[in-house]
Amino acid sequence: MTLDAGNADADADAAAAPAMRAARAAADAAWAAALFAIDPIGTGGIVVRSAAGPARDAWVEQLTVRLQRAGTCRGVRRVPCNIGDGRLLGGLDLAATLQAGRPVAESGVLAQSDGGVVLLAMAERLPAGTAARIAAVLDRGEVAVDRDGFSLRAPARFGVVALDEGIGDDERLPEALGDRLAFRVDLEPCGVDDVRDAFEQLDVEAAIDAPPQPAQVSAVELPEAFVEALSEAALALAIASLRAPLLALRVARASAAQAGRRRAETADAARAARLVLGPRARALPASPAEAGRDDDAPPPPPPEASPPQPAPPAQDSAPQEPPPSPPAQEPPPLLDVLLAAAAAVLPSHLLAALSRGATARARAAASGRTGVQQRSGARGRPIGSRHGEPRGQLRLAVVDTLRAAAPWQRLRQRARSDSRAPGHARRIEVRRGDFRVAVYKKRSQTTVIFVVDASGSSALHRLAEAKGAVELFLADCYVRRDQVALVAFRGSAAEILLAPTRSLARAKRCLAALPGGGGTPIAAGLLAAHGVAGAALRRGEIPLLVVLTDGKANVGLDGSPGRERAMADAQAVARQLRAASIRSLLIDSSPRAQPAARTLAEALGAEYVALPHADARVIAGSIGGKVGGRGGSEAGGHADGAGRG
Repeated sequence: MTLDAGNADADADAAAAPAMRAARAAADAAWAAALFAIDPIGTGGIVVRSAAGPARDAWVEQLTVRLQRAGTCRGVRRVPCNIGDGRLLGGLDLAATLQAGRPVAESGVLAQSDGGVVLLAMAERLPAGTAARIAAVLDRGEVAVDRDGFSLRAPARFGVVALDEGIGDDERLPEALGDRLAFRVDLEPCGVDDVRDAFEQLDVEAAIDAPPQPAQVSAVELPEAFVEALSEAALALAIASLRAPLLALRVARASAAQAGRRRAETADAARAARLVLGPRARALPASPAEAGRDDDAPPPPPPEASPPQPAPPAQDSAPQEPPPSPPAQEPPPLLDVLLAAAAAVLPSHLLAALSRGATARARAAASGRTGVQQRSGARGRPIGSRHGEPRGQLRLAVVDTLRAAAPWQRLRQRARSDSRAPGHARRIEVRRGDFRVAVYKKRSQTTVIFVVDASGSSALHRLAEAKGAVELFLADCYVRRDQVALVAFRGSAAEILLAPTRSLARAKRCLAALPGGGGTPIAAGLLAAHGVAGAALRRGEIPLLVVLTDGKANVGLDGSPGRERAMADAQAVARQLRAASIRSLLIDSSPRAQPAARTLAEALGAEYVALPHADARVIAGSIGGKVGGRGGSEAGGHADGAGRG
């Protein structure tokens, strides 16, 4: 009976955990909105991690109401993630310039948002360049534009609300902008009722007559101990940015002003640590015992054994003195309070990851799902224009060409006034230097190059799986527009059996004729794959090598037998592939995992997978997990179609 009751309590606690987590997340989001509404420019902004839905809509609605109530915002302007630089920062007003005959500047969205709030929709898709420009305007407090024959300076002081709808860790707002925004809230575990209840509870707890103004926030006095404690807390949480403690100090002032105080208290600093430092934490702070321990100090000497003392005689008649009262408990140090507040906002799975030192880091811009940026002059999504002539596949950007020619119309017409007949219609004169051609960004293609060891009996056990894996993976290439190539090596040489293709029928015919037997010239196979990968790189594609071998090379590059020479040649070619930054995956095809295959994988810089009992679907799944996530991404380097102006 007792066991059943204990199990019931455990089940009840487990069922209540998501509700408690949602309530805490909603409360933090409500406090972040309230403090941001008081001082949107001073706190920088908020990053809201949540998919589009009723909960996020309710939070944005409550934030808008508080901004209007505080009177600190001149309006909220929504900015799409694909906005161009001309619309964002300002540029040439083409119609006014043609009418006036001189350059006329037009202010951009950031200048028009001065004193207000910029709402970034789908912030996880914001290009790094656009994020850097917004961050630069936040730092300077003004927009500075010098191009197209004019100079523009306009004040631009605003707050930012970034709506991040990313799913994985690699889909996030660029850190260049996120680092300048004080708050980071997560509404994923919250429902619409959680958000509304949190704001109602906040109105009850922080009921004040009139919201404070930013000037009152700046006038709040901060004890010197708070500055030192917040800085030490950021250091203990492995927060590298120096902006984090500065933003935490500003949030502590806003928290005190929200409560109507002129001097910040410990509760204000703890709230700032929870809302600003907690979401940025990259490590768990050391415990007080570990923090005060000096590893270099010698261990304390063991206590000397004292001789046993005789027990005092019992005195039943003597009155016993009352035990001394315990000393008054001192309040915990301020740093411990701040660290506890910051750690409380971390989810349990993140705490476990941080304690193991396995926190995920932001991926490089040239890897993972985003790939490399690829530009094209013929097809794709337009991303702007550049100077050049519309030749070949390059297309003329008409509006940008007129924009470049507009500032010079008065001078050109004045130079031609003598040769123009009276009453001649006024025309726009466009010269060769005004031409602009459109630039497009297109999706990258991945060329998967299978390098199959077809030598000897051990490899023959894997030929069927390799054929099946290529066929299964080729079917997915129609969706991702990727290509597959096949290189087989046996005997004393390697052969490209299948050039990069998406033709399923051609692939099946080549795979059906794949022979087996003979020596193991791994170096020749890798060298042939290097040539295929280099050709893919020159076409602007992303090559991926999938090597199926046991790693036991016995034929060198010159075709001579000898295991030692063959292994050295294979290692040398593998290092060349690694130096070329070609991604690779090595699948150990031996019945048991072999050290030779692992050593070859290390030379390639490849991911090593031992599949002694895998079938074709397992192999195809491993490859798909490596390249399948980038199906909808933008990619590329400079394609040949872009040319030079």
